[in-house]
Amino acid sequence: MSFIKDIINFILPPRCMICGKVLDKDKGLCDECISQIEFLNHAICRRCGYPIVEAGEGLSEKLICGNCIKSKHHIPFRMLRSACVYDDFSKKLILDFKFYDKTDLAPLLAKMMYVAGKDIFASGIDMIIPVPLHYTRLIKRRYNQSALLAKELGKLTGIKVDYKTLIKRKMTKAQVDCSGKERLTNVKNAFYVKYPDKIKGKRILLVDDVLTTGSTLNECAKAVKSAKPKSIDALTVTRAIS
Repeated sequence: MSFIKDIINFILPPRCMICGKVLDKDKGLCDECISQIEFLNHAICRRCGYPIVEAGEGLSEKLICGNCIKSKHHIPFRMLRSACVYDDFSKKLILDFKFYDKTDLAPLLAKMMYVAGKDIFASGIDMIIPVPLHYTRLIKRRYNQSALLAKELGKLTGIKVDYKTLIKRKMTKAQVDCSGKERLTNVKNAFYVKYPDKIKGKRILLVDDVLTTGSTLNECAKAVKSAKPKSIDALTVTRAIS
């Protein structure tokens, strides 16, 4: 098999999935493109995953950000993690994956998520659940990008992925077309748990591609919480940093 792979790579050499540059090894991205991704691998809030720039390296396990300390309403997650910052570079990567059929990016993005969520997986997960699409949008788009990410994470971890328990029951506007306040009302009560017994007492990981205001993930967590899970965590590829 290694010999066959070498022949294939000679005829069709692996290329960077962003810029198309020929690679010596099939690692997905070239070094230049990797250097442009702002990974969230420095000190972060141990609860919400937000970067704490004032802190030194190696302190993330002990830190909680000011927002989590001050907030009267605790985030609904045991832990929330993202692989990288949502900026102009990563935005193109996500848009290509989400809207332009570049589904071959799923394994690469899932590997980034797996590294970012190492403390989540170390704490124990029983089930991975992708953020669902409304069926009308799924028909139009033909695939759910979050489900593809969840599938790849399932392969990496051996954890069961459930695609049918969390349902989006309300057709909403695309969150990208809404302001911050509109995002909250746009997805309010948009999700429900169809099979609560599958979630009860389980450690659940919600998976999505982008975290901006957190409205979508929070509403999903609200629905999942109603089924009385043991814990809820969330993991995304990117997150907006203000």
